[in-house]
Amino acid sequence: MHIDELRDYCLAKPHVEESTPFGPDNLVFKVHGKIFLITDFESSPLQFNVKCDPEKAIELREEHNCVQPGYHMNKKHWNTVICDSTVPDSLIKEWIDHSYSLVFKSLPKKTRG
Repeated sequence: MHIDELRDYCLAKPHVEESTPFGPDNLVFKVHGKIFLITDFESSPLQFNVKCDPEKAIELREEHNCVQPGYHMNKKHWNTVICDSTVPDSLIKEWIDHSYSLVFKSLPKKTRG
């Protein structure tokens, strides 16, 4: 997966906006103002942080070398995914979907509505 594919995939989700609140090198995707994915424009290969259920986060780290504890994030709830071609894009998209879903479900009902 490349940065353009990642960007298009994230922006296709409902209520998603992108911004660069941490400076021009980091791209952040939010759903209703809450972060679900952060990436660095300069990383090669592409890397990004996604939110993850704590138990699933540990499981993914044990199963996939390309999944690490979240860099500069709460390592209990965030994973860093390295797009090094060791897992298919479909699996990477599942992890993005999981992050989006966790954040969306944590929003107040009237916001999700």
